[in-house]
Amino acid sequence: MSKKINNKKIDLFKKVKFLILDVDGVLTKGEIIYDDKGRELKIFNVKDGLGIFLLDKVGIKTVFLTAKSSVVVRRRAQDMHVSEVIGGILPKESVLSKISSKYKVNPENICFMGDDLIDIGLMERVGIAVTVSDAPQMVKKYASYVTAKGGGQGAVREVVELIFRAQHLEERVIEIVKSPRK
Repeated sequence: MSKKINNKKIDLFKKVKFLILDVDGVLTKGEIIYDDKGRELKIFNVKDGLGIFLLDKVGIKTVFLTAKSSVVVRRRAQDMHVSEVIGGILPKESVLSKISSKYKVNPENICFMGDDLIDIGLMERVGIAVTVSDAPQMVKKYASYVTAKGGGQGAVREVVELIFRAQHLEERVIEIVKSPRK
């Protein structure tokens, strides 16, 4: 992560207590691969995955919110200790009150990462709206922060590291990774 990010941008992430992630175009490059049997394949960034796993370890929950339900996404979420996968939902903002109530988190303490037009409604209703560098310009207008990296290329990890930095969690995270896994 670049040290050139100014403190004002880092301060945005001080209040994050919960992370909602779109999947296609955020956790992936936005490509869907079908094999010759019609099975869907997706490529996820391992660094994003470790970041999400570590967020859970420091008490910041993550939910995947995607317009399309997918077994592949549920499998990856399980690997990363994601709290919930909500799929097949449009408009995405329609589940914000449910998420807020279920996880006892105020929308102003929620960070949402989306990458396309169907994400704008939710971006407008959360405390920190993030989009990826390869998102359309129309989406970037609604973002509090635009990542330096593209979707599926470490953009989520970039945001996770900003959360760690803003909340002074870096030392705790190092201790977690140095400790034996239970």
